[in-house]
Amino acid sequence: MAKRDYYEVLGVNKNASKDDIKSSYRKLAKKYHPDNKETGDEAKFKEVQEAYDILYDDQKRSAYDQFGHAAFEQTGGGPGGGNPFSGFGGEDINLGDIFSSFFGGGPSSRSRRQTGPMRGEDVLMRLRVEFMDAVNGKDEEVTFDFDEDCPHCHGSGAESPSDIKTCPTCGGRGSITRQQRSLFGMVNTETVCPDCGGRGKTISKKCSVCGGSGHRRVKKTQKIHIPVGINNGQQIRLAGMGGAGSNGGEHGDLYIEILIKDHAYFKRERNDIHLTVPLDFVDAILGCKIDVPTVNGEMTVTVPEGTQPGQVLRLKGQGIKDLRTGKPGDQYIHLDIKSPSSLSKKQKEALNAYKEASKSEDSLFEKFKKKFKK
Repeated sequence: MAKRDYYEVLGVNKNASKDDIKSSYRKLAKKYHPDNKETGDEAKFKEVQEAYDILYDDQKRSAYDQFGHAAFEQTGGGPGGGNPFSGFGGEDINLGDIFSSFFGGGPSSRSRRQTGPMRGEDVLMRLRVEFMDAVNGKDEEVTFDFDEDCPHCHGSGAESPSDIKTCPTCGGRGSITRQQRSLFGMVNTETVCPDCGGRGKTISKKCSVCGGSGHRRVKKTQKIHIPVGINNGQQIRLAGMGGAGSNGGEHGDLYIEILIKDHAYFKRERNDIHLTVPLDFVDAILGCKIDVPTVNGEMTVTVPEGTQPGQVLRLKGQGIKDLRTGKPGDQYIHLDIKSPSSLSKKQKEALNAYKEASKSEDSLFEKFKKKFKK
């Protein structure tokens, strides 16, 4: 079957720069690599590789531009004397290493990592705490599932140390290499050892206590300190309390995310506290002193004479202490001035007396009407 034009294979034009050729090659090689389970296609991968080897080499590209595919037919095979991977120095190629260069890790690098100690996964749990416990701090006990090392095999998974053997299939490497000859030369493919699963060791007799897992799941209770001023969504880390490692690897960490319950009256914004306080309209007009709740206890606050609806009073330093600096925020008092819905006879008389005393000047509404008519 006639070969496709190399420029067409890489999807570039004949004036493409070397960077364009390299960029296109990387995308296509990643797409068609045989180890790519979704879009892998060995035939297309080899076609892309062959096109790249010619077009990225200045001399070969020049020859191809002049004579086409005929420039390389005398070599008795693909470019570079029958080895299309000659652009890599004419050596046998490990497909796993090529795959690793594109994906940041392929079969070969995976198997090498599996033979050594592997750290366990980090674990996240959530703890709901009361509003004031987050403000003032508190010691709390948490209970969680934990995979501790088996007391019988000490994490090895074997009944005894003599039951642990070096894998005879891979010789302890955790991977095996298969070599096969193809149209494009010798190709090495490295895969995880099927007998040891990449661990490099086999167990002839599994631990009678843990069944070979190397650990057992237990309920663990540990005291933690909820620090003063912790905010919603912040986390407390318990080192080494996460998932179990493998091949002698250490445990991961346990992260406890704090979820703070709402308070009936206090509203938190960062380290500031907001509180809405109802106030009789007479107290707002004449001014008064009121004892206001804060997160630090009650505090006497002066409401100035003539306070208006919606006015906010600031209590400096009466908020929540910052988790890192210890500097407190402020508390803001939002005054909700209330008018009575019904009045006694005495109250009506008093208000009418006030109204009579104010007749010498226009009411607020009259002032508004005069401005509106202008």
